[in-house]
Amino acid sequence: MEIASLLKYISKYIDLSKQEVSILSEHVKIRDYLKGQFIVQQGDVCKYESYVISGCAKTFHIDREGNEHVVMFAIEHWWTADLGSFITQQSADYNVQCLEKTKVAQFSPESLEQLYVQIPKLERFFRIIIQNAFVASQKRIVRNLSLTAKERYLIFREQYPDIEQRVPQYLIASYLGITKQFLSKIRAELTIGN
Repeated sequence: MEIASLLKYISKYIDLSKQEVSILSEHVKIRDYLKGQFIVQQGDVCKYESYVISGCAKTFHIDREGNEHVVMFAIEHWWTADLGSFITQQSADYNVQCLEKTKVAQFSPESLEQLYVQIPKLERFFRIIIQNAFVASQKRIVRNLSLTAKERYLIFREQYPDIEQRVPQYLIASYLGITKQFLSKIRAELTIGN
């Protein structure tokens, strides 16, 4: 069952009956993306909220000068989308691009609304997920404003050890808001210090 990973994740927050699992299964779409493919592109409307079953994706914004600003990575058991675009069904500010071959479970806004009616406790589940994402975003803003690049990197490495092994250094640097050269310098200092 391709949605087994999603069901296990959901079960951490709410219990679903067999009938509810069946209903959920009717509303979820499983999709495979190749490395380099976009789940959503800046300027388009984000049509799905995606749960990563396998693979890795990055969420980023391209500014007017063509610079890429990574705001998030998503690996197994994480969610990804341009949430603002998904909720409003207006143009996306962010791109979501696969860094590896990626399999996702996707929900459209219409399918989620139907699920909320048919399985009301799913609304609680998604509220918790969005609250957790909001808290993580707020903490990241505070870290970016108050910590040094080295401190931000150490926190990133501690919180997301799996990501560092799977994502190119220049993308981690972009996520941290520094150049890849400065990240190399930080990593070299840490290696010497150990």
